[in-house]
Amino acid sequence: MNFLSRSGRTERASRHASGVRARDSYESVVMVRSKAMPAVTFVINRISFGRRMELSRRAREISRKAEFLEAGSQLQEKIEGSILAQEVDAMYLSWGLVSIAGLTIDGEAATAERLLERGPDELTKEIVSAIKEQCGLSEGERKN
Repeated sequence: MNFLSRSGRTERASRHASGVRARDSYESVVMVRSKAMPAVTFVINRISFGRRMELSRRAREISRKAEFLEAGSQLQEKIEGSILAQEVDAMYLSWGLVSIAGLTIDGEAATAERLLERGPDELTKEIVSAIKEQCGLSEGERKN
């Protein structure tokens, strides 16, 4: 059964066996325990319509340049393409990482910026991969 909330949104309610109405719930973030560093947990954004638009706008131009340069035959173009691909990953991390717990970097709490600058590479790659997975990217697309 649908109900109109004060905000004008339709909310769905259902009856449990006990007869009590329950509402559906959605968390816009997801917590992940690191495989690379088991003491670390991180919280990342789940994709939504608005977040997908925002992320697409950010990534569009960088991705176009990266694809063009990586297809080049000259060493300089390949290097530039690799740098741009890393910039896309940095953009995903900055966009998608909400928080990180269980890790300090040089005595300071870990943040997306510190992770990019001085953090463990394996953990950074794991978080970027988890963010890309939330965005619905395939294994091949996540590697790029």
